[in-house]
Amino acid sequence: FISDDECQWKGPFYFIQGADPQFGLMKAWTCGDTDNGDDEWGEEIKLAEQAVQAINKLNPKPKFFVLCGDLVHGMPGTLWRKNQVQDLKNVLKNTAQDIPLVFVSGNHDVGNAPTRETIDDYCKNWGDDYFSFWVGGVFFLVLNSQLFFDCSQCPELKEAQDVWLDEQLAVAAKQKCKHIIVFQHIPLFLENPDEDHGYFNLEKSVREEIMEKFHKAGIKAVFAGHYHRNAGGSYKGLEMVVSSAIGCQLGEDTHGLRVVVVTEDKLVHRYYSLNELSSQGIEKELLDVLAKQ
Repeated sequence: FISDDECQWKGPFYFIQGADPQFGLMKAWTCGDTDNGDDEWGEEIKLAEQAVQAINKLNPKPKFFVLCGDLVHGMPGTLWRKNQVQDLKNVLKNTAQDIPLVFVSGNHDVGNAPTRETIDDYCKNWGDDYFSFWVGGVFFLVLNSQLFFDCSQCPELKEAQDVWLDEQLAVAAKQKCKHIIVFQHIPLFLENPDEDHGYFNLEKSVREEIMEKFHKAGIKAVFAGHYHRNAGGSYKGLEMVVSSAIGCQLGEDTHGLRVVVVTEDKLVHRYYSLNELSSQGIEKELLDVLAKQ
């Protein structure tokens, strides 16, 4: 991603967003013990394999595959976590070499109240918990949303991310990028910018501050997971896109992935079930948007 060349717009492209493969949740959810019931994840392995196979078959190829957090279910320090992490890595190794993987940290990856240790552990396994990259004239930001959710155990890390974010947005303002797009785990909101705060969104005062900052910076969209259902809405032209899980579904959606086409003036995206994407690939309508120069 790092080549200077990627700062230039070269025409439409697309990427794949997945979320919450969360190895172990399906068993834990079924047996009603989400703290210790995650001792099996065979179902999730199959689903993650299906996701990788579907992505590998796509033509043209996506620019990257981003996983928006909750890679595994086991919280830091729990019994099955290491095995879950290893099994997910084994599945993801089969992603085509020319499709980069982008990892976003979720609450299960760094803990509900992360510490320096849990974040260090995440970084050792998956890479930085926040960073930016360019693809074809578009500026992407990956954030650790857990620092917005509860930074009581590591306030200095929250502050460091805030300072970094402001610096990145200043860079973006100078660079004349086509779009700025954010990836994080916890949605700012699920449907409505002024909805009440709950487990699946950010606290209202935190949310308002971030939304306003993103709006002023001209950020086009925020892509998140965490909800295990599809949802979303918008705030002053900032689109909040919440994608359902590769793994356990908590609503009416199917295990799936989101295809996001980036054109010069807009983002066009659609959620596909894994079965649909495996068997049919991307529909003609989206391919046509991609082909338009």
